[in-house]
Amino acid sequence: MFDTITEIFMQYGLWGLFSLSFLDAIILPIPPFFLQIGMSLLAPASALQYATVAFTGSVLGAPIGYLLGKWLGKPLMHKVVPAKWVNSATNLFEKDGDAAVLIGSFTPIPFKVFTILSGVFGYSLTKLMLFAIIGRGLKFYLIGLLFYFYGEQAKALLDQYLEVGLLSIAVILAIGWFIMKKRQKKYLS
Repeated sequence: MFDTITEIFMQYGLWGLFSLSFLDAIILPIPPFFLQIGMSLLAPASALQYATVAFTGSVLGAPIGYLLGKWLGKPLMHKVVPAKWVNSATNLFEKDGDAAVLIGSFTPIPFKVFTILSGVFGYSLTKLMLFAIIGRGLKFYLIGLLFYFYGEQAKALLDQYLEVGLLSIAVILAIGWFIMKKRQKKYLS
């Protein structure tokens, strides 16, 4: 199913990549970077264009996922999940939502999880957009640059190091975020 959906979007070229990236931030469970990799493998000289299209679609879809979570997710969650769990999760998201969204925008986890949860828990839309721009930009342009400079060899690098590389960058982002939070607390005290 995963390959079939990716192939359907690939038939539409740039519009397919844009649509998949846009819908990934809202409802589809298929990350667009697989399509970006496939398209970049076929035309490495266009890899940065593909990165731009995927990045743009993803960032433009983020506020719609947010609104979906705010309008539909929150009422649904209150009907299904006990109030004390909702309050606990809301407090946790308020405390560590920055790290969750920043790291989540870079990982292979479908981006809609973070856009919708941001709306559900009342996370700042401005921060969501800022962290989406940073995280999604890093993710899509890293892949684009790899294919642009290394062509078909980039696929072998990604096959071998994608998961470790994404995890490493996520860890670096998390460490940076925690250092920033510590410094903020130090200056506020």
